[in-house]
Amino acid sequence: MATPCYFHVDMDAFYASIEQIDNPQLKDKPVIVGGTSTRGVVSACSYEARTYGVHSAMPIFQARKLCPEGLFLPVRMSRYLEMSRFIMEILRDFSPSIQQISIDEGFLDMTGTELLLGDPQSAATNLKQKVREKTGLTISIGIGSSKFIAKMASAHCKPDGLLQILSGQEILFLDMCEIREIWGIGKKASESLANKGISTVKQLRTFKRDALCRFFGSSAGNYYYNACRGIAPGVFSGTPKSRSISNETTLKTDEEDGNILRQILFDLCHQVYFRTLTEGIMGKTAFIKIKYADFSSVSSQKTFDQPLLSAEQLFSSIWDLFSFRWSKKPVRLVGVGIGSIVNRDTPMQSELFETTYERKHDLEKVIQSMQASGIHLIKASTLKYQIDKKAKKK
Repeated sequence: MATPCYFHVDMDAFYASIEQIDNPQLKDKPVIVGGTSTRGVVSACSYEARTYGVHSAMPIFQARKLCPEGLFLPVRMSRYLEMSRFIMEILRDFSPSIQQISIDEGFLDMTGTELLLGDPQSAATNLKQKVREKTGLTISIGIGSSKFIAKMASAHCKPDGLLQILSGQEILFLDMCEIREIWGIGKKASESLANKGISTVKQLRTFKRDALCRFFGSSAGNYYYNACRGIAPGVFSGTPKSRSISNETTLKTDEEDGNILRQILFDLCHQVYFRTLTEGIMGKTAFIKIKYADFSSVSSQKTFDQPLLSAEQLFSSIWDLFSFRWSKKPVRLVGVGIGSIVNRDTPMQSELFETTYERKHDLEKVIQSMQASGIHLIKASTLKYQIDKKAKKK
């Protein structure tokens, strides 16, 4: 039986890198994507900006203080989604089993592909080269016997890296990592562990499961016990029984600012909805996942009589669900999705389309159609005006 082999493919500084590719004058400069005013949060930034301490989910006003020379750009979600879809198609040339977990990262099950594609390092090298040739972008690839190990490996070789953790060497790799580098633990959790005298991964592994659960609670205790042994903690489950489209993001620091969380959810909703447009589907169910700093998690969903008609309608539903379920505790991960999938040509009650959401629906279809034809949308405001004006004449 073939040894399990997974790639975790992570696109380097994705939004900012696309801006630098589209505008070569931005190359090697501190690019910060998120907005041109002092409001909002950083969606992404180039590695040049990160040297100033800027990171995603940071308030824009704070990023401006840290990096006054930064080049602040608005989010062009449709462009990033266009490039994401293109790269995912490249990935499908290497594996029929792909799990996209966000706009800029995904897993490939490479088990049993050696006869066709060569050993994992050769296949990964070829994949990196093909993405660079086709897009001009760099990706980092982690290789491991589980998705958990593969994701940690990619984090350790960014940017533009390739790192394979051989089967049987998982513990050795984990013991070389700082405890805060273990995926899902982070700075605050490592401080909590340090308060109990646990400062290394090797020390953490000496504790029994029940002791960790007693110290840190059931959710965190079980996570720590599995993670320090390289046992996949169940964070990257496969395709659900009922088909859905979802994206999630793990925050660099635990967040309790409602305005920042709202912006993150807004971005995720647009990523998810434009993916449904690309696949020619719609969904009747909006669902949300929240994981707190203590590793406890909650989820919620709402199913409508008719499919959601726009990214704005999805966000409105998601924000209602989030506001109802969020306990005001610091959040470490959020995810949103659309379920109860139907084809986009499914008949619906016509009177439901005489709404603001219909106009949003039309606009998003036009944007997606233009992107699919290779046309980059530059004057979105003009296009929106024309569509709104046409809708008012109905």
